[in-house]
Amino acid sequence: MQRVLRIVLVVLLWVLVAFYVVYATRLARHKRAERRLTSIEIVLADSTADGSLLTAQRVEGWLRRSNIRLDGRQIDSIDLAAIERLVARNGFVERVEAGVTSDGRLRITLSQHQPIVRLLCGGMNGYSTSEGYLFATPPRSALYVPVVTGTYSPPVPRTYEGLVRDHIDRQKARIDSLIARVEVEKYPFLKAEIANDKKIDSVRAVRIKRRWWAGETKEIFEKKVEETQAKKAAARRYFDYRGRLIQADLDRLAERQEEYRRQQKKLEKNYEDFTKLLTFVEELEQLDFWRSEVVEIEAKTAHSGELELTLIPRSGRFEIRFGRLEQTAEKFERLEHFYREGLTKLGWERYRVVDVRYSDRVVCQ
Repeated sequence: MQRVLRIVLVVLLWVLVAFYVVYATRLARHKRAERRLTSIEIVLADSTADGSLLTAQRVEGWLRRSNIRLDGRQIDSIDLAAIERLVARNGFVERVEAGVTSDGRLRITLSQHQPIVRLLCGGMNGYSTSEGYLFATPPRSALYVPVVTGTYSPPVPRTYEGLVRDHIDRQKARIDSLIARVEVEKYPFLKAEIANDKKIDSVRAVRIKRRWWAGETKEIFEKKVEETQAKKAAARRYFDYRGRLIQADLDRLAERQEEYRRQQKKLEKNYEDFTKLLTFVEELEQLDFWRSEVVEIEAKTAHSGELELTLIPRSGRFEIRFGRLEQTAEKFERLEHFYREGLTKLGWERYRVVDVRYSDRVVCQ
C-alpha cells in the first residue's frame, strides 16, 4: 500500500512540475511579447573600425534608411535575420550578429574586413585585404593604407566584391564546362573519322583473282586489275579528302579547347600577379622607413605580360622605377643605400628618375 502511495505522489509531483514549466514558459512568452525595444547598441568588434570605414553612426544610418522599423516595436516582431542581411550587404562588413538583451536592447555586433591597400587602378576604386577580399570604397571614408594607381587592372570586374580567388575559380569552372562541351562536339567527327578509316581499310583490302577456271585470259585479267587499281586509287583519294576535312574540324575544335586553356592560364597568371602585389604591399608595410616614404604605387602590365611598379616617394621630385616584383628586399637595400650615400650628398632635386630594375646598381636620370 505504501509503495502504491509513493508512486502516486511521485506522479503527482511530476505533473505539478510539468504544469509549472508550461505555465512559466507561457508567462515568459507573454511578457516577452509585451516587451518593447528600448534602445539600439552597436558593438564594433575590432578597434580599427573606430573612426574609419565602420562606425556606429554609419550602421544606425543604414537602419534608418531601410524598411525595417524599430522604434517602439515589440521585441518578438523584430526580424533579426533581416537586420543581419541589411548590415552584411556592405562589402567591408566581415561578420554581423543581431540579438536582443534581457532589458530590451537591440545589440548588433559586427566587425569589418581589414584592408591593406586601396586600389585606384583599372577603373576600380576599392580596398583589398591581405587575403584578396575586395570591397568598394564607402562614401565619405578613408583609411591610411598604401594606394595603387596606374593602368594595371585586377583580375575581376570593376564593381566586384568578394574574394578574388572565388572569382577566379568560378571563371575556371565556367571554362572547364566550355572545354567539356567542345569535347562532346568532337564525338560525331571522331565517329566519322573511325568510319572513314574503316572504309579506307576496306578499299585497301579489295583483291581480285584470275578466273582461270572460267577460261579468263591473261589480257582480260590484267585489264580488270588495272580498272580495280584505278577505282581503288579514286576511292582512296576521296576518303583521304574526307579524312582531311574531318581532321580539320577536329583541329578547329582542339584549337578552341587550347584557347580556353590559355584563358585559364591567363586567369592564374593574373591572380598570381595580384597576390604578388598584395605581398609587396605587406612587405612594404613591414619596413618602417619605406612605409612612410612611399606615398603611391603605380602599377602597369608591361608588354612582356609582367607586372611592373613605379613608386612615388614623399621626398624629392623623382619617381622610383621598381620594375618586376622580384628581388624586392635587395632593391630596397640598394635604394636605402642610395638615399643615405647619394641623395643626401647630391641633393634631392637633382634627379627625376631613380631606376633599380637592373642588378647591383641604381640608374638615375
